[in-house]
Amino acid sequence: MTSADNLRAFKRDGRIVIVGASLAGLRAAEALRAEGFTGSLTMIGDETCEPYDRPPLSKQVLTGWVPAGDTTLPRRRDVNAEWLLGVPASGLDLATNHVRLADGREVPFDRVLISTGVRARPWFVESEAALDGVFVLRTREHAEGLQQALAAGPSRVLVIGAGFTGSEIASICRERDIAVTVAELAPAPLVGALGAMIGDVAADLQRAHGVDLRCGVKVTRLEGDDQGRLRRAHFDDGSTVDADVAVVALGGIRNTEWLRESGLAAGPWGIACDTGCRALTLDGLITDDVFVAGDVARCPNPIYEYRLISLEHWANAVEQAEVAAHNMVSGQADRWPHLSIPAFWSIQFGVNIKSVGVPTFADEVVVTQGSVADRRFVAAYGYRGRVTAAVSFNNAKWLDHYRQLIETAAPFPPPSPTPDQPVDMKPVPVDFPGPVLLAQGATVVVTGHDPSERRVTAAQQNR
Repeated sequence: MTSADNLRAFKRDGRIVIVGASLAGLRAAEALRAEGFTGSLTMIGDETCEPYDRPPLSKQVLTGWVPAGDTTLPRRRDVNAEWLLGVPASGLDLATNHVRLADGREVPFDRVLISTGVRARPWFVESEAALDGVFVLRTREHAEGLQQALAAGPSRVLVIGAGFTGSEIASICRERDIAVTVAELAPAPLVGALGAMIGDVAADLQRAHGVDLRCGVKVTRLEGDDQGRLRRAHFDDGSTVDADVAVVALGGIRNTEWLRESGLAAGPWGIACDTGCRALTLDGLITDDVFVAGDVARCPNPIYEYRLISLEHWANAVEQAEVAAHNMVSGQADRWPHLSIPAFWSIQFGVNIKSVGVPTFADEVVVTQGSVADRRFVAAYGYRGRVTAAVSFNNAKWLDHYRQLIETAAPFPPPSPTPDQPVDMKPVPVDFPGPVLLAQGATVVVTGHDPSERRVTAAQQNR
């Protein structure tokens, strides 16, 4: 039987399992049916509901504009799948091609897509995390509970972490005239994603809107009363803040623990794959039957020196899902690479922040258009003399121009495409705190005493 015959047999009679009933999982299922896949399709998800949209949770849901239950993702076509919801996957057996579920069941597959995404990083002390008034934000239930807590009119909200989610929550608190304290270990908000210069702009923006912003400090303890309700937070500088609500916004944990014994190159940074979204094993081999998409994927991008990059972006999840789905049911000669340039957006304190490219893949940044003082500008990022990313504050219409500069490896700093170039335009170091993208990643160590015995282990790095 030829490879084409194998492909036709697979498309007609094959079994595809998607682990992760997420945005990426649903879009992949739809793309599979659009590609002509007529075999059995199984969707596995640890939540009891069908896939829903997460970006509105920190925006429209918290403001009360949209109920949490109304965030279900629209169906573009019938996926005709068996839905196994409310039960997480507990293991992947590549020898027998089975997904093991936490309830003991085993689901066979011919090909599997992993789109398990991330979960919210909880507060590090379990008893304090359980206090009434302490929240994380990742699921519908999280958003609904936090929205009700904000609607009750707390005297003060403490937001622990000033990344995008934490900053958006702080913004909504100020929109509702709720006093809010933001605690951030780094020198400024957003600095881990966008660098020191933009971090300073974000800090000024928060303080101008009445946020009690405390940077360079760590929350060491959350204190409750005799009824188990949050009352106070303690900081490592000896200060305290009284608060009724605390939101832990310390980023996410990629859901890869269930793959620990699978032999895949999976760890804290996600699951390594090739540009075709095929997963890699710890031995560096490409698996032709295991695919990855969404927040949990670590995909190489040729624009960024083929570094394995994990991105928690809506558009990236959709694009990877469509590439993975196409490649799952296509022959080798017809497969697609995932080569798109990342983009994301955030609205906070009345400012629309948009980005194209990977800002953490940079060593310099410069404001090329507009005015930082007016909070209407574009900043370009460069790495070793070429443009790698751009971030806009209330000036997104020019991002397509910067996308073209990134795609063509245009020289950095780039000339301004408009007359509003700042007079004092001068590149400055990006200055990310702690480890940055260029230094992150799993270290693979090949061990063994002779050429016939070669074993591979993944050594974890401290972040």
